[in-house]
Amino acid sequence: MNIEHQRHTLAHLLAAAVRELYPDAKPTIGPAVDNGFYYDFDSLKNPDLSALEAKMKELLPSWTEFSHTETSADAAKDFFAGNQYKTELIEEISAKGEGLTLYTCGSFTDLCRGGHVDHPAQDIPADSFKLSHTAGAYWRGSEKNAMLTRIYGLAFATKAELDAYELQQEEAKKRDHKKLGRELDLFVFSDLVGSGLPLWTPKGTIIRHLLDGFVWELRKNQGYEKVEIPHITKKDLYEKSGHWDKYKDDLFRITTREGHEFAMKPMNCPHHTQIFARKKWSYRDMPQRYANTTTCYRDEQSGELAGLSRVRAFAQDDAHVFCRMSQVKTEFLKIWDVINAFYPKFGFELRVRLSRHDPAQPEKYLGDAARWKMAEDMLREILTEKGVEAIDGIGEAAFYGPKLDFMANDSIGREWQVATIQLDMNMPERFDLACTNEKGEEERIVMIHAAIMGSLERFMSILIEHVAGQFPTWLSPVQVTIIPVSDKHHEYAQGLADVLTNAGVRADIDISSDMIGKKIRAWKVEKIPYAIVVGDKEIEANNITLETRNGAKHETTIEAFAETVVKEIADRAPELSL
Repeated sequence: MNIEHQRHTLAHLLAAAVRELYPDAKPTIGPAVDNGFYYDFDSLKNPDLSALEAKMKELLPSWTEFSHTETSADAAKDFFAGNQYKTELIEEISAKGEGLTLYTCGSFTDLCRGGHVDHPAQDIPADSFKLSHTAGAYWRGSEKNAMLTRIYGLAFATKAELDAYELQQEEAKKRDHKKLGRELDLFVFSDLVGSGLPLWTPKGTIIRHLLDGFVWELRKNQGYEKVEIPHITKKDLYEKSGHWDKYKDDLFRITTREGHEFAMKPMNCPHHTQIFARKKWSYRDMPQRYANTTTCYRDEQSGELAGLSRVRAFAQDDAHVFCRMSQVKTEFLKIWDVINAFYPKFGFELRVRLSRHDPAQPEKYLGDAARWKMAEDMLREILTEKGVEAIDGIGEAAFYGPKLDFMANDSIGREWQVATIQLDMNMPERFDLACTNEKGEEERIVMIHAAIMGSLERFMSILIEHVAGQFPTWLSPVQVTIIPVSDKHHEYAQGLADVLTNAGVRADIDISSDMIGKKIRAWKVEKIPYAIVVGDKEIEANNITLETRNGAKHETTIEAFAETVVKEIADRAPELSL
């Protein structure tokens, strides 16, 4: 059974249940989504989800078979008389010259393109779905339109899969980066600064700099050079690159007092083209590799913002390679090496998706079909050379070129797209970027876009939830907490801290007046890798009692521990070594 068809069928079944219990509600649209389905309704306030779910299960046995009929625009409008949302859809479909179809199952009929389970009563287990929650949603996603009530449902092939998903979601709540970010004091949002604009605390900033420093270390070894660019640009740059038409509704725009129009940059690549274009290049100078971690800005709608996962200001660890076509394969493999060195440090295993354009929708992309075929064939050659069987990502390409996306599952099984390498033959054409070849002729170059983490904010959200806030030692803002039992043990504790600090370990002393039990609980809440408890026994023996956040305990010397933890940090070990 096609799971998307099952979920789409259940959206229809939900609408039928709403019609039974809330006859004045107006159905609008109801698609399948990754974990189930939803349907949007007007004139529906505070629906009883348990009653609706029961009604769906009551109706399901009567949904024996779908049928459909083709209809005219006038007949469809008559059928949905009084529903302005269906009327708008009918007029839009008719204007495109597409056919109109009505699908019926049980006693419910809806405007639909199809894609259903043929025999719902037979093929959909009644315990494989449930309604989960409601939310507000603007009609067609525009805040200028009416606010509707969206009902979400979960749906899987079996009850076992549904139960497993719900368990995963419960675990995800415990790991929610918004919750852990507050508890670990990593970042904060301020109403005065604005939604979607995270502020990073000293601890959060340490993690960001360590991550970015690691990526730069790997890139530097591959011959990259750092560049810097401004945060605003004239409209002209994005018109020439093609980004203005693509992103004009997502831009923060600035009009100067002289009437010039600027924009806050939503991406960095057009700026980097202008660094390359500053002079003439010989084939001997190629490739040119620029790296730049810098903040970008997009005017996301308030309802789309989600912690660090979707923000209005995000830093990209961006890099662009300007090279000859003959150098593309080598440069892709260099970036691939960087990705393969970075992600295992966090316990991620990677898969590759070949994200290509959708030939059925050429209007979504820059460049002609021949250029896209050449670019996609080049990426297939690279995959063949690496011996990798890639996921086929039709329609997942960037609008200017195909890409290799690296996919990873986190520790609770959720899939994320992480790093990406993109081949761009269109932007060099638009900006007339070239080098002089061996014959003294102008040769069009190509451009490679390479993001290892992508957005630091989004990567941090994934990482926090992946490790449940328990960062590897090298990445932890505080690596060791020293806990004196009482004030008289402070001097010895300070001596231990000095040894660790001088060795390059981030150590902290809990000098609060709290009882030892409370201090240890505070250390565990902060998820710091190691704690050293200092009391009379340790001072007399001139050693330390060490406890890891995993619960292991050791008695050792400060020198031996320092040596061990320094190696763990230097190796960027993903797990504690003690």
